[in-house]
Amino acid sequence: MAQKINKALEIQIGGEHYKSMRIQPIEYTLANALGFCEGNVVKYISRYQFKNGIEDLKKAKHYIDLLIEQIEKEDREDV
Repeated sequence: MAQKINKALEIQIGGEHYKSMRIQPIEYTLANALGFCEGNVVKYISRYQFKNGIEDLKKAKHYIDLLIEQIEKEDREDV
């Protein structure tokens, strides 16, 4: 499976902003078993300088806010 992922990492659809990175966000996300929200934070923080600037930072913040709300809700349910 690692070979398929590595081959897929060589192809990027819609720009070059990930291929120039030493470690692509998806590699980091998978290697650390991050969830959807965490993975998106890594993605948007990693690319904001090369793609959509402040818009990507706002997207990262949105996923952080979603994650905080989810954790706070779970904490309330545990009480």
